[in-house]
Amino acid sequence: MQILDFTLGGILEKWALETPDQEFIVYPDRNLRFTYREFNDRVDRLAKGLLYTGIQPGQKVGIWAKNVPDWLTFMFATAKIGAILVTINTNYKTTELEYILKDADIHTLCLVDGYRESDYIRIIFDLVPELREQPRGELRTPRFPELRNVIFIGQQKHRGMYNTQELLLLGSHVDDFEIETITNTMSCHDVVNMQYTSGTTGFPKGVMLSHHNILNNGYSVGECMKFTNAERVMTPVPLFHCFGCVLSLCAVVTHGATMVLVEEFDPLMVLAGVQKEKCTALYGVPTMFIAELNHPMFDMFDLSSLRTGIMAGSLCPIETMKQVMTKMHARDIIIVYGLTECSPGVTATRAHNSPEVKATTVGFELPNVEVKIVNPETGEECAMGEQGEICCRGYNLMKGYYKNEKATKEVIDAEGFLHSGDLAVKTKDGFYCITGRIKDMIIRGGENIYPREIENFLYGMEQIEAVEIAAVPSPKYGEQVGAFIKIKKGYTLTEEEVTDFCREQIARYKIPKYIFFVTEFPMTASGKIQKFKLTEMSTRLLQESGIGII
Repeated sequence: MQILDFTLGGILEKWALETPDQEFIVYPDRNLRFTYREFNDRVDRLAKGLLYTGIQPGQKVGIWAKNVPDWLTFMFATAKIGAILVTINTNYKTTELEYILKDADIHTLCLVDGYRESDYIRIIFDLVPELREQPRGELRTPRFPELRNVIFIGQQKHRGMYNTQELLLLGSHVDDFEIETITNTMSCHDVVNMQYTSGTTGFPKGVMLSHHNILNNGYSVGECMKFTNAERVMTPVPLFHCFGCVLSLCAVVTHGATMVLVEEFDPLMVLAGVQKEKCTALYGVPTMFIAELNHPMFDMFDLSSLRTGIMAGSLCPIETMKQVMTKMHARDIIIVYGLTECSPGVTATRAHNSPEVKATTVGFELPNVEVKIVNPETGEECAMGEQGEICCRGYNLMKGYYKNEKATKEVIDAEGFLHSGDLAVKTKDGFYCITGRIKDMIIRGGENIYPREIENFLYGMEQIEAVEIAAVPSPKYGEQVGAFIKIKKGYTLTEEEVTDFCREQIARYKIPKYIFFVTEFPMTASGKIQKFKLTEMSTRLLQESGIGII
């Protein structure tokens, strides 16, 4: 497969010239549409407005927003002026935002009014009270020495902040020549994007990704789905995560296709958007697809335009995969495995693979990416079928962690392979199966237990919609196995039935000691299950029940 040498701004301009009237971005709920030419014009005006405020190449621009229409305008505008967009998790609160502002050396923060129960405006005024007193563009705050601007994404006006409309007007005072001068000195290998890892172990680290990293990764997964410029890709996943701004956006923009968005996930909005826009691809984590399939109005929508899409983030139950491929018509849907440090895609299934392959494996290497499985203790490459740590090398590897060379060297070895921290095996057919996280491994009385193995087994029970296995602290064994189960609508299930299903089928030490029936799982904003929170939950539930921990 070819390697692209475009910058993010360069690929947008290519389509603005070649297919100017092709729709690029659509919000079906408000009938908002931008062709490639219209969007590129808006990006240029915003880019010049950002230059007017004093942003220089290499400086960091944070974006703290759900999938609002101008999220992508800011992404391309910062890219065109050589600035680095730092994506900020919408679920972050005051302490986490403070950490990112300092660690990333944010020069300009762009934000919306809030998300769910979080009031972003109140949070930023609490952190930066100087905003209320100092002129826009002249911000000075000892707490954040690099911070100069705060921009409100929208029409509303707030003390000390620019808003989007003002920036678009200010851009008219800047000559196009200024953008062209920067573009002429730009390389596709420059850092364009910084995303912070989830920080489930230690403080989050800023992953530096280049134009080259993300455009080629997006192009690769698009090729796996056989994308053309006729694709219309429904994207309900957050843009602050690689799933949204790389696997969706970069797959779309490298193929000159159309991106259909919703501001935040709502199964009804997604189903209505797919029908209205005749979407050909649908993205999501398994829980999103399950919510869509189980929506009481599902049968009212015509989804026959769907052909493909991506499911990623966690294991997909085989029955769910079959329903997505039949009831939702997405027969060519693929599974992508990766991590932010790899831009993010490492492996993927292909359109022609069976539902069983798509539900039980993560496919094989993306083009131009090397993958191997090594023994995490010896570093030696594992034999076929032997479990070890999955590692990769290629164009997709990050430039490193921002201001953290030590952490970078800990994950990228002397041969240039990045160590993922994920456990996997390679089958005789060449597919990779992720078996868990090294750190998620449960150690019960000296026995190593891999949650994914037990989860796969329990999915054999027809009553189970979703299951997660996590450690429960134990004074006797160190850790015990806990099963957190969501029961399918219309079914019943008891602890005894789960235990009986396991008995004589899996080793006794792997049988869940504790079984919890739940209605939802603690998740990150990108849809990943937070197993450490399940462990915390188990302790509280056992204390409340009076059972106690054994």
